[in-house]
Amino acid sequence: MNQGKSRLREDLDREARALGFAAIGVAPADAAPKSAERLRQWLASGAHGDMIWMENEDRRGSPAGLWQDVRSVISLGMSYAPATDPLALAAAPEVGRISVYAQGADYHDVVKKALKALARWLVKTAGGDLKVFVDTAPVMEKPLAEAAGLGWQGKHTNLVSRSDGNWLFLGAIYTSLDLEPDAPHTAHCGSCNACQAACPTDAFPAPFQLDARRCISYLTIEHKGPIPHEFRQAIGNRIYGCDDCLAVCPWNRFADSARRNQAFVPRAELVAPPLADLLALDDASFRQVFAGSPIKRIGRGRMVRNAAVAAGNSARADLIAPLEKLVDDEDPVVAEAAEWGLAQLASSLVSSRAAPLQK
Repeated sequence: MNQGKSRLREDLDREARALGFAAIGVAPADAAPKSAERLRQWLASGAHGDMIWMENEDRRGSPAGLWQDVRSVISLGMSYAPATDPLALAAAPEVGRISVYAQGADYHDVVKKALKALARWLVKTAGGDLKVFVDTAPVMEKPLAEAAGLGWQGKHTNLVSRSDGNWLFLGAIYTSLDLEPDAPHTAHCGSCNACQAACPTDAFPAPFQLDARRCISYLTIEHKGPIPHEFRQAIGNRIYGCDDCLAVCPWNRFADSARRNQAFVPRAELVAPPLADLLALDDASFRQVFAGSPIKRIGRGRMVRNAAVAAGNSARADLIAPLEKLVDDEDPVVAEAAEWGLAQLASSLVSSRAAPLQK
């Protein structure tokens, strides 16, 4: 029986890597027992902000809460390791910075397609029932990936891998099969606090804790209303997500972009989009530009809102005219962001002109 399990695991690993996964591990369905309580505490603090779907804690807290027949969880990681420094555009205020994960194809589609192919192979090979998940279901992917040996949750709460750094998309297969498990991963952050120190908005109240309400990724992607004024200058030219806490992790030195799934090679138009172009987007052009990208789900309004904030931080006079066209936008959130951006530009440009006169 054990020989059969080991052989199945070897074949499963080989098939997963052939489908483009860089990492795979297996954990028993009950391998992350503390996840439910930690989730309850986090939700009780309100740190999830507007992400009300996280409140389905009974189903999210454990695999059995979602599907009672699950025996094993297969955790999988697909690499999107960047070939260049994700922070390089911080000094280019005329362009918007898009998080590395969103510069290529939509990971939901790519990972789910590979998960389904692996699931079909597993059923054909070993039988059993199963379900596949990537991001959109109430699944605690990171604790389960840690339990399955893929890596550990770092002080920024994201998964860190010894071989792929911070750059893994996670997916999971729940199966009724009793598969040979891997040893859970141990944490290797040590005394390092690079991710905490790098956060522009102090979104980490303590190591291993995230207040999403202060996180730039949350503010530019999940948050639907006006971005709170206290965070706008810190956003800089980030228009979709933020890579700062991920990019500074020392474990990234072991991540090799050659392991990146080719679907996630950045699209040229998403690497450094000019803010002027983003400010000019209407609904149709937004859908055209971001077709096939995870960015499409936030809609034109949030993208232009983000671009208006970035324009206000740019100190560039050539962005005044594009912002002026938005002050009467039919979306009041966009209009307000444009007015704020214009006020910021007026202030920064006056200061820059006055600076040479100061002694």
